[in-house]
Amino acid sequence: METNLVLEGFKFMGLGMGTVFLFLIVMIFSMNIMSWAIHKFFPEPQANAAPTASAAPQEDNKKIIAAITAAIKYHREG
Repeated sequence: METNLVLEGFKFMGLGMGTVFLFLIVMIFSMNIMSWAIHKFFPEPQANAAPTASAAPQEDNKKIIAAITAAIKYHREG
């Protein structure tokens, strides 16, 4: 009774890789189903469709830029 160890090794490798591949396929499908269920039953709240025509967003951007600039300056000084 002689066994070819290389052939047995390839069989076990194929079995292991096949098992991992099937597990990953099942995991991907289950994650897609969970994602679908979450989006269906818990939708994200919608933002206002028509923003006002004021300069508020631009002022907010200026404040953000000033804060970032101050943080970088503080970090560089010590």
